[in-house]
Amino acid sequence: MKSAARTVELLELLAARGDRPARLQELADELRVPRSSMYALLQTLISRGWVRTDITGSLYGIGIHALFTGTTYLDSDPRVRLVRPYLDEASDALGETIHMGRLDGADVAYLATRESHEYLRTISRVGRRLPAHMGALGKALLAERPDTELPDGPYERATPNTRTDRASLAADLAATRERGYSTDREEGVLGIVGFGFALRYDAPAPAQDAISCSVPLARLTDEHERQIIAVMQEIRAKIEATAPSANGAPDWR
Repeated sequence: MKSAARTVELLELLAARGDRPARLQELADELRVPRSSMYALLQTLISRGWVRTDITGSLYGIGIHALFTGTTYLDSDPRVRLVRPYLDEASDALGETIHMGRLDGADVAYLATRESHEYLRTISRVGRRLPAHMGALGKALLAERPDTELPDGPYERATPNTRTDRASLAADLAATRERGYSTDREEGVLGIVGFGFALRYDAPAPAQDAISCSVPLARLTDEHERQIIAVMQEIRAKIEATAPSANGAPDWR
């Protein structure tokens, strides 16, 4: 069990580093394991495609087999398959970037994205994580839970507008519950405003998934904001109305 846990911790560490490859000693120090043990584990994972190394054999990064596993997760998830066409519909109607995310501990994992033709990111968010308190997706899902589940803080800051203390975040979540959707006004990325909508197809259990619309602040007028909210509320209603029953499939948690 200890070996399995160490393998998972190593893969998660490499994945979190993204495009910053690590050296052997860095990994050994981070996971507090002997250098020789870390080297042996890396060689095993390299041989199976889970870790890759450079031509010198001194730098390590996440391997291509992680992609295969992640793609299988997305393709096999019935809720992701359900939501994807509605993300297209929302994107076509609004001309903005639309996301689907799932709560994963204190973070939100991005499962699907439809990019705006007006504002294209150079790196897709799919498969990436963001602390839940920073963005519209995460706050929409945190608002579905009691404030007693919020950590004490202080929370990680991404911009000067990020809510980093428990009281401020709790007040924002109370407003989210009253409105029925969350807002992210440059709290995760400067210049970007987001609107998040929890998908309550697992009720009475708290929502695990949400959808959001992100728009550059420079393009957000009062009229466009009203349009975004109306369209996204309609899209949420359509998704919840057509969510598939379990039909004998595993009830994943």
